[in-house]
Amino acid sequence: MTFEQRIESYLAGPELLAQSIRGMTDAQLDIAPVPGQWTTRQVVAHIADFEPVYADRMKRVIAEEQPTFFGGDPDLFAARLAYENRNMEEELNLIRAVRRHVARLFRSMDPAVLERTGNHSEDGPITLEVLLSRITDHIPHHVSFIHQKREAMSR
Repeated sequence: MTFEQRIESYLAGPELLAQSIRGMTDAQLDIAPVPGQWTTRQVVAHIADFEPVYADRMKRVIAEEQPTFFGGDPDLFAARLAYENRNMEEELNLIRAVRRHVARLFRSMDPAVLERTGNHSEDGPITLEVLLSRITDHIPHHVSFIHQKREAMSR
């Protein structure tokens, strides 16, 4: 995959997420039809919370020499950051804005930037390419759970 294709894949995530929740009512967003899994609203809030985290990590790897960045506990975020009160359009707008911003930065750079590394507090050394891959795959990963929730609600 070329650098431009990676950027395009990264940019496609927000629309994939928006499509996955299109037409859902607030009640449907707040149902937990699959035991032990978050509601759809919580999933979208989680994605929105970690977009800026990954943007910061990637920008620091680009700008700094071997920066250290820290993990975050998604369950603590969900428990303490009012996921149940989040507005879906605001969350989607944040995700879109962060990805457009980061993509514009990437487009101004040589693909060799993907080889730069930083140090994750839990995972150790990690390349920018891996960070970009992880955040690009984050939305499709969670969209599959949203589809499961929608299917469970239709039974």
